[in-house]
Amino acid sequence: MIYKKTETLPSAVELRGLFVNDPLALRVQRAPVFHRDSEGRIMRDMPQDKSLDSTMDLLADGYRFISKRCQQYQTKVFETRVMLQKAVCMQGEEASRLFYEPDRFTRKGAVPPNTLKLLQDIGSVQSLDGEDHLERKRMFLAMMKPDSLQRLSDIFAEQWLMQLDKWVGKDSIIFLPEVQDILTRAVCIWADVPLTEPQAKLRRVEFASMISGAGSVGLRNWWGLFLRNQNERWAEKLISGIRETQKENPSGSPLEIIVWHRDREGKLLDVETAAVELINILRPTVAVAWYLVFVAHALHEHPECKIRLQSGDPRYLEAFVQEVRRFYPFFPFIAGRATTNFEWHDYVFKEGSLVLFDIYGTNHDPDIWKDPEAFRPERFMENEINLFSLVAQGAGDVVKGHRCPGEWIAIELMKRSAHLLTNMMMYDIPEQDLSIDFSRMPAIPKSKLIMSNIQRVAQPVAPDLSPVTLDGYAPRSDFAFPGTPPLRENMETQGVEPLAQ
Repeated sequence: MIYKKTETLPSAVELRGLFVNDPLALRVQRAPVFHRDSEGRIMRDMPQDKSLDSTMDLLADGYRFISKRCQQYQTKVFETRVMLQKAVCMQGEEASRLFYEPDRFTRKGAVPPNTLKLLQDIGSVQSLDGEDHLERKRMFLAMMKPDSLQRLSDIFAEQWLMQLDKWVGKDSIIFLPEVQDILTRAVCIWADVPLTEPQAKLRRVEFASMISGAGSVGLRNWWGLFLRNQNERWAEKLISGIRETQKENPSGSPLEIIVWHRDREGKLLDVETAAVELINILRPTVAVAWYLVFVAHALHEHPECKIRLQSGDPRYLEAFVQEVRRFYPFFPFIAGRATTNFEWHDYVFKEGSLVLFDIYGTNHDPDIWKDPEAFRPERFMENEINLFSLVAQGAGDVVKGHRCPGEWIAIELMKRSAHLLTNMMMYDIPEQDLSIDFSRMPAIPKSKLIMSNIQRVAQPVAPDLSPVTLDGYAPRSDFAFPGTPPLRENMETQGVEPLAQ
């Protein structure tokens, strides 16, 4: 159990002060619970979830599991049991700073094996720590240079417009599988991964099933695992064939960067690990399809946003995309295990403690966001955000920590899709069930968003997709670390030299 320590028994007045001044407590007051430990010190207990085990509640409440209990117990941190093991749940900016502090937590042993295999797999960059993690992340950051992101965005738009011509002749389309197909083709072309037409359809099903199965149990999860194994065999065969027939080119396409990447000892990644990391570029890009559905959902629910986007203001486009990422459910939470014993706000965490950081809840935390349940892109034009407040795809330093380097792929593709939806085509959203089931992970509107009466705009508006400096989310080509798009807060302090080639 994890306790908050005090050396002597507080008075009633001091008890009140301890609670009111606790930065992890909410504004509504609740009497703290104390007991004396074996050394005679007075300890204040961490709030405890009432359930003997919260696994079924987690599956039922989904994205809102942690937020619901934080509100119930009037705290930002509490202890529960998940899958019969103790877990500390936390949300908010201070929790974000703790969880994403480099080397404070490890992902090893924190995620259920089936979920790990579908999302990242053993030996992937997210499963590494310390210098091994930094060295592997360098490989991914080398793919995130501004010209590379622009090329992916352009390929994505080309594939979209090709599909648009097919949509025009149909009564209706289901948007989610359509954009999954577009993203599969676009990311494979960008990465220089060869695809035949039958392979493109198969890869889409494989990637989509991995994503859909990661947050589930039972048949959906098992089907995702089966297709993951099939996908890995394909990737391994592709990488082996390149190594056997081509010369080494570590600075070429994303595929070549992975194929010829060498670890800190100068050795090529083994074929299995290289295949895992190739999939970890392709699959997350296809996962952006969920965000693209939310872009279309937001445009339908908030038509005033569409009017402003049609004006061509790049700052509003950026703000709109960031608000979609904040408002809609993507990742529910992320798990880690404490690497050492440490104290935080007088709570003692033991090495190996399981901690769940609430991503969705932090993006809806009223202590960070005014009117968090309102969709209002203007908030990103009025107030600065930092590395630890908007945490849709992680928090902290992208170079030194576990923040997702693919975040900028998601942002650029969402910006491009918003332009395509508002300026390149017209469509209707017929009556359908657009409600979002927050118990399903990943969440999506129940209808998967149906469009009808699709038409191509005769005189489309040219996009203004130039990088903007809205809170530092634009990539910078002059940054010392290759390809890294830092946030404004760290632009001057992150001058990290490239790791040795």
